[in-house]
Amino acid sequence: MTEKVRFQSVVGPELAGAIDLPEGEVRGWGIFVHGFTLGKDSPAASRVSKQLAREGIGMLRYDNLGVGESDGDWGDGSFTIKVQDTVRAAQLMAERGTPADLLVGHSWGGAAVLAAAAEITGVRAVATIGAPVDPSHVERQYDAVMDRVLSEGSHEWFVGGRTLVLKRAFVEDVRHAQLRDRIGELDLPLLVLHSPTDNTVDISNAGEIFNEARHPRSFVSLEGADHLLTARGQAQRAAHIISAWADQYIHGSHPAGQTSQVVKSSLG
Repeated sequence: MTEKVRFQSVVGPELAGAIDLPEGEVRGWGIFVHGFTLGKDSPAASRVSKQLAREGIGMLRYDNLGVGESDGDWGDGSFTIKVQDTVRAAQLMAERGTPADLLVGHSWGGAAVLAAAAEITGVRAVATIGAPVDPSHVERQYDAVMDRVLSEGSHEWFVGGRTLVLKRAFVEDVRHAQLRDRIGELDLPLLVLHSPTDNTVDISNAGEIFNEARHPRSFVSLEGADHLLTARGQAQRAAHIISAWADQYIHGSHPAGQTSQVVKSSLG
């Protein structure tokens, strides 16, 4: 079952979220952060979160600013805001009595969870899927309009069948984002998942993230998967791997009965 929630972005508008409630024994809780222009209902976000919930890990996935069911303007966001809103999402989970043990991020969302993890109390493990080591990797997606954005302050950008407004502050924030130091300072278990056939974010990014990180760190190659995890069973496969890996870190993280009572009350 899924519980709909809303919480406020650091820049004001409300963000829409969905918590996939855990089935059976509650093993823990987590947050899934989606990719650059994707959303909480994208294949990776939805399928991975739902499979983790089936395996006892309840997951909050939410739409970033101006995406999906969230309010606001996508162009008013940035990498910094994505990171800060991930912290806001964790605050929501803590307030409802289900603090996040696990952070999972896909693509640009993977970079965001690496940056946000140290700012979230209680997180026990972090997993990335197809993440870039440098947030500015996304520049290649809007390279054709970047000069206009920098000279004019903003410009329309057509992507994924819709038109977004890309703003100078967004571009400049992405360019100044520093992630490598945060990876090196991350004092949490890290799982890096990446496909060798990822044509959007090259697998060399996974190697750099892994090399920058401290132990305990793990890498799993998602052979045959595309970047968006759209192929049949690939998202569920990634979730199985994350679930098994995370068990040693999140198992027993909550007092007996605490999470089951929360789930019962949230179902009304």
